[in-house]
Amino acid sequence: MSDRKRSTALALAAAAAASAVLLTAPAAHAAVIDVEYNCQTPIGDKSAVSPIDIKAVKEGDGYKLTMSFQRGVSSSPIELGKGAMSPSAVILADGAEKVPVPVSGAPNSEAVPANTPIKITDLSGTYTPKKSGKVTFTAGVLTIKAMGTTTTCTPGNSPKPSLELEVTAAGGAKDPAPQPDTGQSSAPSTLPQTGPAESALALGTLGATVVLSGAVGVLWLTRRGRQAQRTRP
Repeated sequence: MSDRKRSTALALAAAAAASAVLLTAPAAHAAVIDVEYNCQTPIGDKSAVSPIDIKAVKEGDGYKLTMSFQRGVSSSPIELGKGAMSPSAVILADGAEKVPVPVSGAPNSEAVPANTPIKITDLSGTYTPKKSGKVTFTAGVLTIKAMGTTTTCTPGNSPKPSLELEVTAAGGAKDPAPQPDTGQSSAPSTLPQTGPAESALALGTLGATVVLSGAVGVLWLTRRGRQAQRTRP
């Protein structure tokens, strides 16, 4: 095979592979969204804007979500030592189903100087859809715990979704279809036993007693009749 034919074959194979990847990849639309966080800190209220990026990677029956902050949203009046700050947040899923997805990140790997914007590490969590369809993911509340204090940052500008994704529930689960009414009763063919076995035994004993009493009565009446016949003149 000539070099030209070999190059053409390789180019066609690469194009086919790329087409296959595009066909199997989930439909997604992502955008970096500016989120205005209003933070309640131990030293008062603070506000800051950070571009937020949310990505999704298919893992098993779910999707690993990663939330990235491109700018710090809060600061500390004192230096935060290495590992002193732990961030977490909520990603709001909406669309085919509406659920909060908790995400968290590693503590700060380096000391944060005083009065310096705190760089939030990437936050990750797993979203496992219960329904198939289009789902959007939007940045929610951010929580920063450091030095025994808690800072809560709430989006104040009603941010747009950072990610739109076509998801598939495990096994393609759908709501079960209602069963048709056949008009037939589902009642059991035999009556259930409502009491213990001793109750049934007691009822049987009672029946036997009644029968026995009746027999005694008949016998007594028969004997009395015979005695009356003997005493007649």
